[in-house]
Amino acid sequence: MMHCSNSPSVTVSSDKVTYTDHFIETSFNYTSTLIANSVDGYKVIPKQTELMIRTGRIVPRVGLMMVGWGGNNGTTLTAALLANKHGFKWRTKTGEHSANWYGSITQASTVRLGTDKDGSEIYAPMSSLVPMLNPDNLVVDGWDISSSDLGTAMQRACVLDQALQEQLLPLMSKYKPRASIYVPDYIAANQSERADNVIQVTNKQEAVDKIRLDIRDFKNKNNLDKVIILWTANTERFSDIVAGLNDTSENLLASIAKNASEVAPSTLFAVASILENCSFINGSPQNTFVPGCIELAEKHGVFIGGDDFKSGQTKIKSVLVDFLVSAGIKPVSIVSYNHLGNNDGKNLSAPQQFRSKEISKSSVVDDMVASNRILYKEGEKPDHCVVIKYVPYVKDSKRAMDEYISEIMMGGHNTLVIHNTCEDSLLAAPIMLDLVILTELCTRIQFKSSGCTTYSSFDTVLSVLSYLCKAPLVPQGAPVTNSLYRQRSCIENLLKACVGLPPEDNLNFEHRLPKSLFGTVSSDDANPKQSSESYINGDTLLNCGVNK
Repeated sequence: MMHCSNSPSVTVSSDKVTYTDHFIETSFNYTSTLIANSVDGYKVIPKQTELMIRTGRIVPRVGLMMVGWGGNNGTTLTAALLANKHGFKWRTKTGEHSANWYGSITQASTVRLGTDKDGSEIYAPMSSLVPMLNPDNLVVDGWDISSSDLGTAMQRACVLDQALQEQLLPLMSKYKPRASIYVPDYIAANQSERADNVIQVTNKQEAVDKIRLDIRDFKNKNNLDKVIILWTANTERFSDIVAGLNDTSENLLASIAKNASEVAPSTLFAVASILENCSFINGSPQNTFVPGCIELAEKHGVFIGGDDFKSGQTKIKSVLVDFLVSAGIKPVSIVSYNHLGNNDGKNLSAPQQFRSKEISKSSVVDDMVASNRILYKEGEKPDHCVVIKYVPYVKDSKRAMDEYISEIMMGGHNTLVIHNTCEDSLLAAPIMLDLVILTELCTRIQFKSSGCTTYSSFDTVLSVLSYLCKAPLVPQGAPVTNSLYRQRSCIENLLKACVGLPPEDNLNFEHRLPKSLFGTVSSDDANPKQSSESYINGDTLLNCGVNK
């Protein structure tokens, strides 16, 4: 039997967990393994690290600025925030509907806590484990090359039901995007007709300075503690990585000052965000985070994450290929076809912009293929083809068709064909919300080991967001994980670690071994360890003396 708890919070009763007014502090035993190759096989060395994890309980006042605010994704997320905050209901031919956050893991998914005394499995909302940002409290703003107010942009997008649009229109029409950066060389020529809201500057340094002023203006006018910047604008072409241009932070800043042509608008926004100490998330597939941009984020201790929202077809692919390879079945051909009619599809009809998307969608199977050298010899990969076509009539309702051909036992073949029709922006908007909520949470989580006297934070490249991105950005030297199950487990187990719970191992020994092996929980364990001790949360995070 399974029970889902709707309680607002989860409290852990353990001598390894302390709750104060400002923090949740836990002592967590992190287990990892080191592998050494030998003539006889693999030598596996288990390693345990005792970590102190401190999570801030006070959720700050947060603002979100979206680049491409007037596009389908930006208007849909803004509309969803308003509809949920005001509890809108509307009727269609299928009946009455209510605003919700289906598709968001933080707002609409649950985490297994364990079992109760009757042996029933208990599940709680993911958002109940640690304090998270409430979407109703999120303040929004942004930029767009189109001057249309968000009410007009919402109508243009044709995503939401008409009855809902009519309720939202008076609220949405109050929002008007700030002027944005427009560099025709980086997006499709067919976008020029929308570009009537462009920053009036003469060079890229002035553009960065203007974006920084916009961020400060938004933050000050709304009395915000933190601002997170999210790129949800058009897919750009890839930028060339050139020594002396964008290979170091110093060279990148110098190139911007010199108005170098090979610096993308998305990179300019990222640089401005980093210099303003604002986390930046790239929701498109281009290489926004050139080496110099990553180095700049590291120097300033600002989180960056991306790339490319993982909403539909790629998410299915990361599940299906993981299943096939894990089952000892060998995918040899993966062909993915898409057609869509929104402005994203229109922009992607240009070859250079499509190439950016093709790269992000094609790499999703690489780590799963590399994990099984029984099936794949060194350097061997499935044939993998991705096609995207622009069909204006279908608008935001994207069609995705996939064919997976696999080799099975004794030369046999298995073919799976999947047709997926999805409303693109209604899948992307909750992912955007999750990216913001989890990024903000990560700014409140700190770690230290027994050998350190001060706390440190996550690496600047926030790879914990991989579940939500097609081409996950990871720290240099770290493995890329595309398996959807492993990516979600990372988020779930992180939240559990923050409250002193072990990672989910699915052993379920309490149901598979004699009951006599397990003790009982006494009534004295019902109350968690509390402390009135106050803490100082410093602005500078140190990792054993190294600035972070």
